[in-house]
Amino acid sequence: MNLSNLKPAAGSTKTRKRIGRGSGSGMGGTSTRGHKGAKSRSGYSKKIGFEGGQMPLQRRIPKFGFKNVNRVEYKAINIDVLQQIAETKKVDAIDMNVLAEAGFVSGKDLVKILGNGSISAKLTVSAHAFSKSAKAAIEAVGGNIVIL
Repeated sequence: MNLSNLKPAAGSTKTRKRIGRGSGSGMGGTSTRGHKGAKSRSGYSKKIGFEGGQMPLQRRIPKFGFKNVNRVEYKAINIDVLQQIAETKKVDAIDMNVLAEAGFVSGKDLVKILGNGSISAKLTVSAHAFSKSAKAAIEAVGGNIVIL
């Protein structure tokens, strides 16, 4: 055995169909494209979503509502979570770094503190937004808020 007598295994390769090489080949004439119509012509390509003249899906199904491009998306954190962080980390100020370390936010998140739960620790809380109930609860226990 040497490089000159290597060949693929029997039946593993097929010869490609040579189309449009005369009527004697059996693939001449219309060259397997059938007779007439757009698909038989050169340069044919159907439009994306074309369904043979039937009303296409993107036109049958209507759109609803709208997306507000000016919407500001906040990561919501409740005050009971702040209480839990204060107890475990033993901190008196909670800011973005403390929340990121605890795994509640990532770098670019905007944070809004919500008033669900209860808080007993006197904390200085820094966030991008506060609900009225959260603001009242934090200030009621002697803490203060810092809006970033």
